[in-house]
Amino acid sequence: MIEFLFLVGFTIALLATGISFIGVIAAMVVGFVVMALAGMIGLVFKMLPWILLIAVVIWLLKGRDKTAQNARDYCYKRSRRNARARRY
Repeated sequence: MIEFLFLVGFTIALLATGISFIGVIAAMVVGFVVMALAGMIGLVFKMLPWILLIAVVIWLLKGRDKTAQNARDYCYKRSRRNARARRY
């Protein structure tokens, strides 16, 4: 909502100073992009604790999952066994 109020005020200020209509449109587009990026960055900072919490939970749960590790070990040992047999 703040972004919209900024654009309305910005447009009125530009029209009051006598800027051409194309200049007002271009300034509105640039202002919208800047305010949208600022809003997204603000949202990321607002959500940062939750993002960190999710990352820690995934990291902790990943350490408990031994099936993937066992599968990698099995495939590695099997490939080493086959490499040894092909050598001779």
